Amino acid sequence: MSSPHGTPLLRRVLAEHRRVVVPLLVLLVINALVYALFVFPLAQRVANVEQRNDAAGQALTAAQADFAQANGTLTGKDRASTELATFYKDVLPPDLSGARRLTQLRLRQLARQSDLMFDRDQYEEVEIRDSTLRRLRIRMVLTGAYEDMRTFIHQLETSPEFVVIDNVELGGGADNAGAQVVTLEMSTYFRNAA
Repeated sequence: MSSPHGTPLLRRVLAEHRRVVVPLLVLLVINALVYALFVFPLAQRVANVEQRNDAAGQALTAAQADFAQANGTLTGKDRASTELATFYKDVLPPDLSGARRLTQLRLRQLARQSDLMFDRDQYEEVEIRDSTLRRLRIRMVLTGAYEDMRTFIHQLETSPEFVVIDNVELGGGADNAGAQVVTLEMSTYFRNAA
């Protein structure tokens, strides 16, 4: 009959059903070979392709971000160049005589409107090294009330003329008890003709 290990029973089943068991074993071996030789390598290739696609997608996103940044820089540079050209053309005086005309007349008008008495002014042209601009340094002495000087400075800072206040010196007047003397050092710039 059968032994405790069950091997004679297994031999008997194999002997009686050999026609079914052998083709099943052959199909099982073929299935294992097909899996080992074709399915498993193709699954690895698909996984590698997915990894490459993910890496390519990340590289594309990074490249698009770099392009957008470069495009923004280029657009910003073009806009800055346009604004700088407009500033040179419309805001800055074209030459020394234009700078003198612009500042001399306008500063005296602002002083008169602010109820300040004009004492004297001095103009000096200064060359700026390694620049396409030149500087017109202006020193102006005015006399009047403190509030009037504040008004003058405010009007000067908000005027469309490009004048930079470099220094303000305030001192008491010798002749009038309530009058103050202010010395303003200012600058304006213009294009270098050379």
